[in-house]
Amino acid sequence: MGLTILSFVTSFLVVIFFTPSLIKVAELKNLTDTPDALRKLHKRSVPAIGGIIIYAGTLFAYALWLPTDDASEFKYIVTTTLLMFFVGVKDDIIGTAPMKKLAAHVLCALVIVLMADIRVSSLHGIFGLYEIPYWASIFLSLFTIIVIINAFNLIDGIDGLAAGIGFIAAMAFGTWFLLIKDLVMACMAFALAGGLLAFLYYNFSPAKIFMGDSGSLIIGLIMSILAIKLIEFDTFTKILPIRQFTKPVLAIAFLIYPLVDTLRIFVYRALNGLSPFNADRNHIHHRLQDVGLSHRQISLLLYAATLLIIAIALLTKDIESTLALLTVVGVAIVLCLIPFYLMKEKLPVIKVQEKDTIN
Repeated sequence: MGLTILSFVTSFLVVIFFTPSLIKVAELKNLTDTPDALRKLHKRSVPAIGGIIIYAGTLFAYALWLPTDDASEFKYIVTTTLLMFFVGVKDDIIGTAPMKKLAAHVLCALVIVLMADIRVSSLHGIFGLYEIPYWASIFLSLFTIIVIINAFNLIDGIDGLAAGIGFIAAMAFGTWFLLIKDLVMACMAFALAGGLLAFLYYNFSPAKIFMGDSGSLIIGLIMSILAIKLIEFDTFTKILPIRQFTKPVLAIAFLIYPLVDTLRIFVYRALNGLSPFNADRNHIHHRLQDVGLSHRQISLLLYAATLLIIAIALLTKDIESTLALLTVVGVAIVLCLIPFYLMKEKLPVIKVQEKDTIN
């Protein structure tokens, strides 16, 4: 447990002390995100390369306190996160075509699945499925990694949202791995959590710096590795309360907001004949802002919703796997629909006021 604490504290200190210097450099070199009228919700230019310090703090702490001499998985994690990091930095500074970013996601996923052999091999009884064929395991794992990477990239639209949601998820993963005594994964999760908590100090509304793609892509990739490792860890010999949880349900609950928002936005764009990579203002955090909530209120509300879903997932440990999954996802979808219901209730009032004003 001591190494996990050291990982958290080391990453926290790196980010908390070096972020001000990064902000100054970004401002001097004009590496900032400029607001626009369509999508970007901030009112001033803000440095947008915070992912550099998040990755630096996480990788430094994880490598320093790695509790094993076996570097077989570590080398693949470093290789893929470095590739994702450089893709993100390029996108933050000069932009990158969506298909090129997707190609990098696929390449990283292939390395993780085929070379590191980090993949989903069982659904643990969900929909009656346990062990799945190797070919299905490959495709499911690739899909999982790519979706989670993009999910964190898509929710990075409100001050403190991606960092806060990432912190909650990293703490949840870290606690799970600590309980099952997988210190390697616990150290990685807590190293990320420490960096995100420190970054949140500068990123919470009003943000002094954004993480950019260099941050959100790294967070997504690390989260996808943690999720697959959670699902695949053999808890047969562990204590009974741990064994009773349906691991895919827990992994989904830890990442519920990015996953549900991504699913909703992709379905919306598909139904409207739009490219899934088109930027718009149809995310849940945009809708909450349209209702009238501030950046702080939106972030805090979505933190609370995430914690609620995690609590519900923990309460489903004695429920059949498929029912547990449907319960967790069903509650999450209902919560995500509330902002759209509130908007419908609000729109007629706005129209009447506008008409009265014209008259």
